[in-house]
Amino acid sequence: MRAIWKGAVSFGLVSIGVKLYSATEEKDIRFHQVHREDGGRIRYKRTCSVCGEEVTYDDIAKGYDIGGGEMVILTDEDFADLPLTSSRAIDVLEFVPAEQVDPILYNKAYFLEPEGAATKPYVLLRDALIDSERVAIVKVALRQREQLATLRVREGVLLLNTMLWPDEIRTPDFGFLDEDLKVRPPELAMASSLIDSMTGEFEPDVFTDDYRAALQEVIDAKVEGREVVQPEEVEEAPAAAVDLMAALKASVERAKAARGEQPARGGGGGGGGGEPTPISSARSAQKAAEKKAAKAPAKKTAAKKTAEKKAEPAKKTAAKKTAAKKAEPAKKTAARKTAPRKSA
Repeated sequence: MRAIWKGAVSFGLVSIGVKLYSATEEKDIRFHQVHREDGGRIRYKRTCSVCGEEVTYDDIAKGYDIGGGEMVILTDEDFADLPLTSSRAIDVLEFVPAEQVDPILYNKAYFLEPEGAATKPYVLLRDALIDSERVAIVKVALRQREQLATLRVREGVLLLNTMLWPDEIRTPDFGFLDEDLKVRPPELAMASSLIDSMTGEFEPDVFTDDYRAALQEVIDAKVEGREVVQPEEVEEAPAAAVDLMAALKASVERAKAARGEQPARGGGGGGGGGEPTPISSARSAQKAAEKKAAKAPAKKTAAKKTAEKKAEPAKKTAAKKTAAKKAEPAKKTAARKTAPRKSA
């Protein structure tokens, strides 16, 4: 890493020389604008809108639009008179609990490295912040502007988080905030159950930028001259209007199934019980449907057995009649043989 700033942390009467490093980097895949026909880079010229001439960096100044087509031009000399441009101090103003700092205020993050003989006071401030469970509120001049920031400890290193000023945070102004919307207690209970079923420990490493990975695959394939086969995307049907409670119930069950959890059996033992909750009611309805479905094959089986029982005596009767018919000719033959012959 390359240091982008050098200065000192002013901690009471203690001065701690530090180097500043960017703590984060964006992993976006960047492209150049090129001519589609031959791949040539597209260049932009800095031209003046009044005279049309191309302007070099040395001839560019900063202008502030005051409206009505008028512009106030500020030169390097105007900025040189400001005290912040050359300030290299990080002034500690106070120490506060970290939870009192609204995360919306955080902007950029920087690592601080002790410089030269400043290692001992650096470690002292670091350990004091850990022991007090506080963060330091500081002011620092970066990129020609004064910024509010915090100093806290991350992995044994002081981390400077620049912050937005309070007047840089917009106030939300949405119509629904003035509406008198009421949330029913069962809906709130179900939403809380959904949150509980999806609660876990935050592990940022398990999350990935799938779009960037797919885009990199396309670029690599172009370089290697091979074809990229993209899976067909299933077009999702437009979502129909659903009942809020039904959607919450389904979400809870799906979240629990994803975790491999079995649905909890409500009601307890002994048959006593309070009022059914929305979850237990849904489960009871599901069980009743399962029982109803299970009874239908059972009824068919019982009917089949009854029919078989009724058919059995009929089969026996038919068998008797058949045996009797077979026996009748045999009897007649035997009778003929037994009868005495008449004498001539």
